[in-house]
Amino acid sequence: MAHDETQTRGHAQRLATARRIRREVLGDAHIQQSAADGDPLMRPKTEMSEYVWAHIWSRPGLSRKTRSVINLALLTAMNRPEELRLHINGALNNGLEAEEIMEVLLQCGTYCGIAAAKDSFAIMAEVFEARGIE
Repeated sequence: MAHDETQTRGHAQRLATARRIRREVLGDAHIQQSAADGDPLMRPKTEMSEYVWAHIWSRPGLSRKTRSVINLALLTAMNRPEELRLHINGALNNGLEAEEIMEVLLQCGTYCGIAAAKDSFAIMAEVFEARGIE
């Protein structure tokens, strides 16, 4: 088998892994929306995202639940509301309970500032309401 063909097959397998994990964590609606946003200028960003899902989220060293906790904390600290909304849904999909998510945001508030946690709690409340979580 030619080297290029092996690389192509390996890339296709990594891409399939990335898409499977991303779908399991973020859900079908997000995947369908992302596919609809097929702007060629965004292709490099998409490839970077695919790398993260194929090479980081698939690693055995941390559970998906733990990776979700890390993402919630980092996204709160960096004030990234849209990504936070997405990853609160992902955290729920990965098995975090509502109380655990609230605790992560409280922890962030003590280290990142109350303003960051306040905004994150508002986003959390929106996600919980949309998912029927009290």
